[in-house]
Amino acid sequence: MKFDYTSMGFYTFDALCRPVVELPANGGTSFVDEFTLAVSGAAGSASIVAAKHGLKVQAVGGVGHDDMGDWVLTKLAQYGIDTTNMQRCAGFSTSSSIVPTQPDGTRPALHKRGATAGFYVSDDMVDQVLDTKILHIGGVGLMDRMDQGRNAEIMTEAQKRGCTTTLDVFASTRNDFAAIQPLLAQTDYFMPSEEEAMALSGLSDLEDIASFLLDQGTGAVILTLGAKGAMYRDNKGERLDIPAYQIDVVCTCGCGDCFNAGFATGLHQGMSIEDCMRIGQASSAQNAMGLGSQAVVKDLGATLQFMKNTPTQPPSPAQGLLHEV
Repeated sequence: MKFDYTSMGFYTFDALCRPVVELPANGGTSFVDEFTLAVSGAAGSASIVAAKHGLKVQAVGGVGHDDMGDWVLTKLAQYGIDTTNMQRCAGFSTSSSIVPTQPDGTRPALHKRGATAGFYVSDDMVDQVLDTKILHIGGVGLMDRMDQGRNAEIMTEAQKRGCTTTLDVFASTRNDFAAIQPLLAQTDYFMPSEEEAMALSGLSDLEDIASFLLDQGTGAVILTLGAKGAMYRDNKGERLDIPAYQIDVVCTCGCGDCFNAGFATGLHQGMSIEDCMRIGQASSAQNAMGLGSQAVVKDLGATLQFMKNTPTQPPSPAQGLLHEV
């Protein structure tokens, strides 16, 4: 196959600054210590981390005919990512965010929806899009044209061709489940955040959520839990609870997306599921140590060294969830 990893979906141009305690009143000005630009989004961050880890990566999505789109494509190309199937969508601006990051690393965002809603994988693109070992779709819920059944068709065809499929979402309510449910039976690894999974399922107990999602036909459910780590449950009964690494958090923008690429790196390397989870956690943790998605992720060697040298959070009996495996 031509590509190790194809990342399809939500690509966004981000402008980030920190620390921001509150926005200045009226026409006032506040000064910040850091300011940066980044390609982000559920597909964008994942594509760059996978490329930094040495995978041959293809980006599939949309940008506008604007300066932000020019910058996104230039940045992706700098990492050696194939952008042949990144479409310039007429009538759409590039999906873009302003992210005023708070001192504790939380990152409220002001987002302009854009070309993620406008791109479409036509029949003549399918052979190239699916010429890949792993197909990742990230950002279901924002992909207006693709969410109308096309994502399910692409995922079905991907599995027929022997691709491993991974899925992440952008979900905020139970109503978003209608766009995601048809994809789950074609998904090998479903990788939402804790908050997204709660919103989709309408449930609050993590084990109930995992069971509910497995019942929809997905092969495995991975819930990213922030500082509490990540949990893995699959349809064969395997259960893993992996603690987070102990780090000083700078910005959490894109952490789940970087986890997804780290996990895919492990799959590509033939690692065990436990080690895939750990490299996902390490990718996420490094991302959180700098401002802007993927900021501190350097290469696979550095990520593996980070895993070796960085302690994990102790298990919390009060959570009744996480333990070393």
